[in-house]
Amino acid sequence: MTAGSRCLACLLIAGALSVAGMEKAQAQANEPLVVDLSNHLVAITTGFAGATVLLFGAVDGDGDVVVVVRGPLRTEVVRRRERVLGIWVNRAQAMIDDAPVFYRVASTAPLDRIASPAVLERHRIGVGHLDLPVRRKDKTVTDADYRAALLRLKETAGLYAQRPGSVSFVGGRLFRTEMDFPANVPTGTYTVEVYLLRNHEVVSARTTPLIISKTGIDAELFDFANGHAALYGLLAVVLAAGAGWLGAIAFKRG
Repeated sequence: MTAGSRCLACLLIAGALSVAGMEKAQAQANEPLVVDLSNHLVAITTGFAGATVLLFGAVDGDGDVVVVVRGPLRTEVVRRRERVLGIWVNRAQAMIDDAPVFYRVASTAPLDRIASPAVLERHRIGVGHLDLPVRRKDKTVTDADYRAALLRLKETAGLYAQRPGSVSFVGGRLFRTEMDFPANVPTGTYTVEVYLLRNHEVVSARTTPLIISKTGIDAELFDFANGHAALYGLLAVVLAAGAGWLGAIAFKRG
């Protein structure tokens, strides 16, 4: 291949890449829904008192926006207590599978005004539409009673919210919402789902991950405790005994 041929080939490749880049940018510009987060990592360190993550985006045309934040799924244990001789005791329990450790919804308008019940059920939008299978032997109450108890416990802990938050439009096409995470937020990989709705139907959706993780000495202690539970327990006992012995010596000297 001559120098002229190589030059021509390079120009053709550069032109093809340029066209591909322009087509990709044009495709992104034509997307009906574009979303991003101010931070994709929430770091839990010593003294962590909660965090706020900004979600922002843009829509192409009219419509309403719904944001759903879901934490990792896990099995929750819900216990039913009864008062016996003036003392509250656990009488029964149920296992509730596939419960998000954290769940919040925000929208530009009330959910029942912008989405049909079938759409809310299909996408599990709203705590009332979560799929929470109950495993129980207790026959004195229903599955719905245990689900309601779980929702109350989660709401009391600040991990669920019965009422949706708000999503605000800025300048017509741009929208934003702030997602608040309490100090007791569990770690894990969260999903942030954003839906664009028109005429009570979802016309576009985007999902982006959000990681909540311990960092620093807290993370090292957490990993050590989980990976070497027996040794961690032994060290805790030794340290407690040592602290008690030193306290006794100081007390005697005083």
